Amino acid sequence: MQTSILGLRTTIYKVSDLAEAKKWYTGVFQTAPYFDEPFHVGYNIAGYELGLQPEEASDTKKTDNVLTYWGVSNMDEEYKRFIDAGAVVHEEPVNVGGEIIVASVKDAWGNVIGLIYNAEFKLP
Repeated sequence: MQTSILGLRTTIYKVSDLAEAKKWYTGVFQTAPYFDEPFHVGYNIAGYELGLQPEEASDTKKTDNVLTYWGVSNMDEEYKRFIDAGAVVHEEPVNVGGEIIVASVKDAWGNVIGLIYNAEFKLP
């Protein structure tokens, strides 16, 4: 089947303190932003964009029914690094079949950040 969809491009996390979030995300993703404006901070994470945007109503409850999983080469190390950086446990690492391990954490702004180790997945 042919599709006109080009694949994932950007995941946006809304934050109440863009300056603090920029520091935190730069540290945990070990990447400096390629785009840095008061309305959007953009990171290139292995060819995919992670975007930070200021939230207008920081008291709004965030949903966690949609997850973006960022690929990692070592779940134990990366999960621990995120927790050590101040993220809180959302879902501890769990094997979901074969060599696939998923986990998720929440940042200080309530955003869920998924992590996945999947030895079977290869980019085209």
